[in-house]
Amino acid sequence: MVRVPISVRLRPYEAVIESGLAECAGGCLREVFPDRKRCFVVTVPPVRKKWGKKLMASLAAASWEAKIVEMRDGERHKTVATVEDLAEKLVRLGADRKAVMLAFGGGVVGDVTGFLASVYMRGVDVVQVPTTVVAQVDASIGGKTGVNLKAGKNLLGTFHQPRVVLIDPRILTTLPEREFRSGLYEALKCGIIGKPELFEGMEKQRNRILERDPVQLEWLIAESVKLKAEIVSADERESGLRRVLNFGHTIGHALEAETKYRHFLHGEAIAWGMIAASRIAAVSGITDEATAQRITRGVLGWGRLPGVTAEAQNIVRLLQADKKTKDGVVHFILPTKIGKVEVVNNVPSELVTEAVAELRKMSRGLEEPT
Repeated sequence: MVRVPISVRLRPYEAVIESGLAECAGGCLREVFPDRKRCFVVTVPPVRKKWGKKLMASLAAASWEAKIVEMRDGERHKTVATVEDLAEKLVRLGADRKAVMLAFGGGVVGDVTGFLASVYMRGVDVVQVPTTVVAQVDASIGGKTGVNLKAGKNLLGTFHQPRVVLIDPRILTTLPEREFRSGLYEALKCGIIGKPELFEGMEKQRNRILERDPVQLEWLIAESVKLKAEIVSADERESGLRRVLNFGHTIGHALEAETKYRHFLHGEAIAWGMIAASRIAAVSGITDEATAQRITRGVLGWGRLPGVTAEAQNIVRLLQADKKTKDGVVHFILPTKIGKVEVVNNVPSELVTEAVAELRKMSRGLEEPT
C-alpha cells in the first residue's frame, strides 16, 4: 500500500494506492467517517456492471447504507443538466448534509460528482474512487471539479477537495484498450513537467506497461500522484505553480470542443496538445529540436491517435474561450527540457496556426494505407 499525502491548507487528505482496494473500500471509508451512515455512489453503467457488486459488498460489510445513483456515460454528458438530474435523484433518496458522495468512475464522473458535492445543500463530503488511468494518475487528485459549456471545457466549476482518494490499479485490468492507452498520456505529462525519471521509465518499460503489469502500473500511478500532490499542496487554487499541470491542455481542450467531445478521448486530445506545445517551444527557441522530437516520439509510442481534422483558425478562436486565457492572452505551458516547463503568455497566433497545421499533416502521415 502506498499513501500519498495531499497537504492542502484547510483539510489535508491522502491518496491510498493498492491493488484490490475497491474490495475493502468500506473499511477505509469507515476510518475517515466513523460516525456516518449513508453514502451515495455516483457511477456510470459500464463501471457498475463490472465493479459495482464488489464495491457495494464492501460498503455493506462496513455497515454503510449505500445507494447507487447513475449518470449517463461520456464527456458529452458532463453538463449542468446532468448535475441537476443527479441532485434531484439525491433529494428523492433522502440525501442530507451528512451524506457522503462517492465518485466511482473516470474523470467525467469525478468532475461531475465533485461539482455536485460542492453545491448540494451548500456542500457535502466527497470521496474519489477513480476507475480509469486518467482519473487515477491525475483527475481525482487536487479538488478541481467542473462541467462543460458549449463554448468550452470545464467553464463552470469549483475547488472542492475530497476527504480521501482510493486508487485500485486492479480496476484498470478491465478497461478497454483504447481508454487504457489514453490515460497513459496524462502520466507521460507528469514526467515531462516535473518527473524526468517517470518519462524515462515509461520509455524503458513501455511493453510491460501496455501489458498492464501490476508492478509497473502501481509504480506509474504512484509517481504521477506524488507529483500532482506536490504541486497541489503548494498551489491549491491554481494561482501559480499548478498551471504547469495544464501542459498539453490548451490546444487539447480546443480539439475536444471543436469535435464536440465525440472524436477524441480526453487523453488523446491532450497527447496532440503536448506535441503541439513541443513544436511551439522548439520554433520559439524555448527548447531544442531534440527535446521536441523526443516528446513527440514519447507520445506516439503508445499507439495510434485519432486524426486531427480541425481547422487551425477554429482552434485559435476556441482558445479565447479557454479558462486559462486571461485578459485576452492565451497562456501556454511549454517544455524547456524533459522534467521542466514554463508558462508563456506571448505565443503569436501564427505559431498556434502552424502547430495545428503540423498536427493535421502528422496525423495524415500516421493513417493506415487503404
